[in-house]
Amino acid sequence: MNGFWFTLQHERLHIMPVLHERLEFAEAVRLALEEIRPQIVAVELPASLESHVLRAVQRLPQVSVLLYESSRGEPLYLPICPADPLVEALRWAMEHGCTACCVDVDIDSPMLWHEKLPDSYAAFRLGHREFYQAVVAHGLQELHPWDRLREQGMALRLQRLLGQGGQVFFVCGMAHAQRILEDLRSKLPEPMDRVQRKGVQLFHLHPDSMVEIMTEPPLFHTIYEMRRKGLPPEPQDNALEPPSSAQGRLRLLHGGASMMQDRARACWNAAQWCARRCHRDLQESPAAGAGLRELLEDDGPQPPAHAHKLPMDRQKLLWRWLQRAARMYRYRTGESLQPWQVHGLMRFSRNYALLEGRLLPDFFQWVASAKACVDEDFAYEVWELGRTYPWQGENSTDLPTTRIRGEDLWLGMRRLRIRPRVPRKKRPQAFPVRQRKKETHPGQWAEALDGEALCSYPPEDLLVERFGGYLRQKGVRLLSEERSRVEPFTSSLLDGIDLRETLRNWHEGRIYVRETRRVRGGVGAVVVIFDPDEDGRKYPYCMTWYGEHEQESDMAFYATPLGLKMVGPGISRCEYGGFVMSYPPRRMGDIWKDPVYQVLGSKPEVLLMAALDYTLEPYVVYVAARPPRFWFHTLAARMGLKIVYLPLGQFSSATLKRLRGFHVLSGRDKRLIAKDYILGV
Repeated sequence: MNGFWFTLQHERLHIMPVLHERLEFAEAVRLALEEIRPQIVAVELPASLESHVLRAVQRLPQVSVLLYESSRGEPLYLPICPADPLVEALRWAMEHGCTACCVDVDIDSPMLWHEKLPDSYAAFRLGHREFYQAVVAHGLQELHPWDRLREQGMALRLQRLLGQGGQVFFVCGMAHAQRILEDLRSKLPEPMDRVQRKGVQLFHLHPDSMVEIMTEPPLFHTIYEMRRKGLPPEPQDNALEPPSSAQGRLRLLHGGASMMQDRARACWNAAQWCARRCHRDLQESPAAGAGLRELLEDDGPQPPAHAHKLPMDRQKLLWRWLQRAARMYRYRTGESLQPWQVHGLMRFSRNYALLEGRLLPDFFQWVASAKACVDEDFAYEVWELGRTYPWQGENSTDLPTTRIRGEDLWLGMRRLRIRPRVPRKKRPQAFPVRQRKKETHPGQWAEALDGEALCSYPPEDLLVERFGGYLRQKGVRLLSEERSRVEPFTSSLLDGIDLRETLRNWHEGRIYVRETRRVRGGVGAVVVIFDPDEDGRKYPYCMTWYGEHEQESDMAFYATPLGLKMVGPGISRCEYGGFVMSYPPRRMGDIWKDPVYQVLGSKPEVLLMAALDYTLEPYVVYVAARPPRFWFHTLAARMGLKIVYLPLGQFSSATLKRLRGFHVLSGRDKRLIAKDYILGV
């Protein structure tokens, strides 16, 4: 615990160097104050604003903004947020009956230059002392005359506070700490600064402005506020219980206010859940992170009772944030995050953060990564949860409310447009139409599903066949590109100029040409694995179908149970876990009953083995999130074949979603009525 915070000491004075408005240093201030328990707390804020600042701190957790003007008429803003180290110091002093004071000199000019400092998360990993020493060793900003004026003024006021007796705790920026410590040993002049400032206004900040002007996401402030005096209770997740259709219509008639309350309650529960599980156990290795499987699970580990006394881990907090957003996304859309999507999101956000000199992504990068690697619905859930701050209403009883845009404070704002899907509203029917038939009693449609003469729905067969044809062409094209040859132009253009290679070697002043070598043979079988079904329980329905004409392939697949979801009489909707297609048709046996395949460990391996057995061409395309075992490549080589692996993430999620759903009809007579019950094909 002691390694997490660090102070410079002079007699009875503790100076804590911090980075302003950063979560890690607010945690360090909180933990240090709980251990040192000083009688006087001072911060690096202008003394002329002290009364207004203390009033804003007293309003916490409601966020306030101080607005005043410089002598040149420039508007100056000072937000008062919970997870700010200076604010936390003043707040702790006021709650414990200590003297809280601001000792900075009012220089009447904003400090608008941006210092190039490392990511504050490094302080959590390295330790507060090592972080400070590294920052000092590499140099800070160029010293400005106003800085010296401020530092000498703060040192003088600290000398006077030391004269009052008791322990003094001072929080200031890292750029000033060492020089203030040295100034304390000398006799200092009285600073010529503004003692009192007029025209200072205090406003209640509108919740829509919080995302734009707060350095940390509002969710981090919420979690910090929840953990200040102990862990929040374990939330009851009943807010995510889906309402019935009748209840939903009634709630819409009332303007949807209750639905908004449900969303707010869900975000509150998610924040509570994250607040209980975002600490780092000191017994845990710093390199150990939560596993990907844990991230996709609904439940997380139960925290120890003293977890609020352990520092918050920003990386673990991001993981918990993602975990709850995924749960809300599943509830809103019915779709689940796949491991490859999460893997891509993590890698994308890491690289995005590194490009901007950070160790972990900020709020904008985190939402942009969710949009790029999953979809806009998930990005909306991440953004909605990230902007959660339940104590900030649109209006306040004691202060006027103000809206502040990001452009009012800093330049270079970034915008991200998120367009979540809106449930389609049915248009009113202007003339009577025949309504879809419904079951007269529960289970009526299932009675027509006798399991005999099962067949497919032809429009869906066309869809799958087209995708199979596309994969065959893509596999051949990929092999052809692998075997192509690029060389400098000498006497023949071969198959054309390779512009990419020519531009890459532009400094050589030569033209490169490409020779494309055709692949002998083609792709005879295609295997697509949507879900490997590792526990073997999600997709128990296994079937082999034969092509009904010369243009259709044989197919074997495993899917969700037959009859689980009936959409019409004798019409069951299922979902593929994976399938294999082999052309030409009417050659494939029932692979699920073949004893030769029983030794294989999983259903995807059975499909791949069948593809190798029944292909008449030398190549097999295998599409899955993970490549097959190396043993299959060796076996294919001995059989004179080759497996072409294509990652599942290459394909559009919308296309994969359309392919996965299919319908099983109980007899060909059901094809005549199926169009009345199956939509969207």
